[in-house]
Amino acid sequence: MEKIELSKAFTLIEPGPVVLVTTNNGEKNNVMTISWTMVMDFTPVFAITTGAWNYSFAALRETRECVISIPTVEMLDKVIGVGTSSGADTDKFEKFMLTPVPGEHVQAPLIKECIANIECRVIDIVKKHNIVVLEGVAAYFDDSRKEKRTVHAVGDGTFIVDGRKLSRKKLMRSKIPAGI
Repeated sequence: MEKIELSKAFTLIEPGPVVLVTTNNGEKNNVMTISWTMVMDFTPVFAITTGAWNYSFAALRETRECVISIPTVEMLDKVIGVGTSSGADTDKFEKFMLTPVPGEHVQAPLIKECIANIECRVIDIVKKHNIVVLEGVAAYFDDSRKEKRTVHAVGDGTFIVDGRKLSRKKLMRSKIPAGI
């Protein structure tokens, strides 16, 4: 094995898919790209990393709600464009031709072009680590889409596209204790 720079160790443990997170500050919709996400246990609780450096964070902190929208691989250039521009001076929905869809439980919009959307409420903000903990209140998936592959950021400007699913449900079920 060859030693790598410790500052690049995070690229070895690739997180969940790159997502778009929408907010609404009471006046306008905004969207940001988040490449660090985490599922917490077997519940609809998720975590993202963001902070005051991100224009959307103020709306997220004040309204305590958002939508996690999951794009597929054909949206990669839009996802990068959203992540490299600021909602302070850009209407990202218009610029990147994203269609806002009203949510049922939050003011932040779903994104029609994404394969999945999760309406969320903020349940905790861990300031020390810039972690926002979210509880899902509704989830939507567009199974009619042909393209279902998501994109994962390696962290150095490169991405991995997930591929086919491998089912081991029977094997996993035989190992899960009764009552779980």
